[in-house]
Amino acid sequence: MNLVMIIDDDDLFRESLSHNLDDVGYRVIDFTDGATALEHLIGGAPPPDLILLDWKMPQMNGIEVLKALRQRQYDAPVIFLTVLGDQIYEEAALAGGAVDFIEKSRSFTIIRRRIELVLSDKSRAEDRDAKVDEASSLEVGDLELRLKSHRAYWRGQEVDLSISEFKMVHLMASQAGDDVTYRDLYDQVHGEGFQSGFGAEGYRGNVRTFIKRIREKFRELDGRFDCIENYPGFGYRWSKPDAGC
Repeated sequence: MNLVMIIDDDDLFRESLSHNLDDVGYRVIDFTDGATALEHLIGGAPPPDLILLDWKMPQMNGIEVLKALRQRQYDAPVIFLTVLGDQIYEEAALAGGAVDFIEKSRSFTIIRRRIELVLSDKSRAEDRDAKVDEASSLEVGDLELRLKSHRAYWRGQEVDLSISEFKMVHLMASQAGDDVTYRDLYDQVHGEGFQSGFGAEGYRGNVRTFIKRIREKFRELDGRFDCIENYPGFGYRWSKPDAGC
């Protein structure tokens, strides 16, 4: 039975969501603020399988809570549940390492389905990881990807990628020289079959935001980095090693 953690200062919403999740078979633990939730985890409590996180909260907002979780190596998938519907907030959440972003006005049926998709994708990823030895890595030219620990190295220097960014780089690098669609890259973040709330152009916009951040992180280490090519209207590709990558 999966354990879901809810962090939200809206008592009515939090309690209602907790009861609904409990009714459909999830174990639920809830907190009114991020600091208390972090204290709970640091105290040695079992980590949740998934975290539902509000954006606007006192003391620590949702992005700050997510950053603190990742800094402490808690890698449970995070879904933002918020009243903030602008695309800029969704892009910031995904770039920060969240796997989904849902407006609170959506029905519980939709929220439940999104949770199921994320947990299903997490389960498949864990199955794949179980088959990969800790020392296993993928090397493509000057790029090294350590698959178990999700760490990336460019010419011997570690690139500070989020797990979602790592997945995108891995997908492109494992098919170096071949074009990878926007849809396939987007599915690395949301799970296969997930539909963006902003339609086709919405998920393409999210992928472009991710790729921009990935390029910036590589260029912080190597100002001449140019190994991610765009195929307009289709997707991106990682250049072949014989192209200097």
